[in-house]
Amino acid sequence: MKRVLFSLLFTVAALCGYSQDLKLPALSPTAKISQDFSTSSIEITYSRPSMRGRHIFGDIVAYGEVWRTGANAATRIKFGEDVTVGDQEVKAGEYALYTIPGEGSWEVILNKGTSNWGSAGYDKAADVARFRVKAKSTERTVQTFTIEISNITLSSCHIDLMWENTMISIPVDANNQERLTKAVDKAINNPSIPYFQAANYYFETHQQTEKAWEYINKACEQNPKAFYMFFLKARIAKKLGKREEAIEAAKKSMETAKGSAFENDYIRQNRKIINSLR
Repeated sequence: MKRVLFSLLFTVAALCGYSQDLKLPALSPTAKISQDFSTSSIEITYSRPSMRGRHIFGDIVAYGEVWRTGANAATRIKFGEDVTVGDQEVKAGEYALYTIPGEGSWEVILNKGTSNWGSAGYDKAADVARFRVKAKSTERTVQTFTIEISNITLSSCHIDLMWENTMISIPVDANNQERLTKAVDKAINNPSIPYFQAANYYFETHQQTEKAWEYINKACEQNPKAFYMFFLKARIAKKLGKREEAIEAAKKSMETAKGSAFENDYIRQNRKIINSLR
């Protein structure tokens, strides 16, 4: 018996010794994604299990039970600023992302337990947000669990979770319009006035177009060779119904773009504006 125990211990010790130098592919490799969003970023760290011939939802991942939303350690998501996730207000910071999959919809949970291993240690009392989203069927089979950030605008985006033939899309809103409008107004009063940036922001967010027109005119006066500024001026003028000013600005943009690496693009885009106004 002692010989058997000694032999077993020797074998285990030998394997442990080899494991220090042995590097094998991870079944669920860790992934980190970082996406600039609004005036900060969203960062997600998660492990990516693969199907490997298995049926996933309703089997490997049970319906109606808390899932770590990946593999290994709990999936972590970090917001660089205050946001609304689903319909819940969430402060800037890092959270564990849990889900409860269902056939027609999932519960999405943001929880303070960022050091949890999977769902072990999950405590509902540590939830900071919980809401439902619809589950969609996909024609394409996603072999490896995937999280992506899509549909990015100046103030919103979606966090998409995909695996097997199922996808959910979590809406995120930065609620930044009032804050950024105040920041723009404050910046305009500084010695180095960001006229172009302010005009572009107001134009792209469909607010205060008259102010955008005022600022783009000042920007073009300061930068008479900036073809991209005259292109924006043409777009703003068109939106305001200023036909002649739009055509004039588009022609100026084409003229000043000549010889640059962007000549062909700006000629094509400005011609589209001119043709649409004839």
